[in-house]
Amino acid sequence: MSVEVGQLAPDFELQTETGEKIKLSDLRGKNVVLYFYPKDMTPGCTTQACDFRDKHEDFSELNTVILGVSPDPVEKHQKFIEKHGLPFSLLVDEDHQVAKDYDVWKLKKNFGKEYMGIERSTFIINTKGEIVKEWRKVRVKDHVEEALSFIKENLS
Repeated sequence: MSVEVGQLAPDFELQTETGEKIKLSDLRGKNVVLYFYPKDMTPGCTTQACDFRDKHEDFSELNTVILGVSPDPVEKHQKFIEKHGLPFSLLVDEDHQVAKDYDVWKLKKNFGKEYMGIERSTFIINTKGEIVKEWRKVRVKDHVEEALSFIKENLS
């Protein structure tokens, strides 16, 4: 399955770090930054999460919710949030179904080994639930600022 800018974002219901469930369609009326990342507590993922943390208030002022998604379990998300003071939810996608729905569960290569994993990607979803911007193979440096600028210029 492939997702494209201009189409409705695939709906899902996932568990947060607190164990409660969030359904994407329940967030209609707000913009959503949905970002997929490989693993809690790794250097790139920590930098990205902390960059979103540092700009959280700016996103909130633009009627925008930030949601991070990875295959990590609830307990690992809790530790990651506590350690770095993250003010947004991290969602548990242990079976990779949502990652597959958004076409970010990919064959990766690292040090000569091949394995399946998350391709770091971000989707901006508008108040009607439509994907209005996507970034794939995200480079962490300056990415959060780029996402914030897009929302300021196009959705505020």
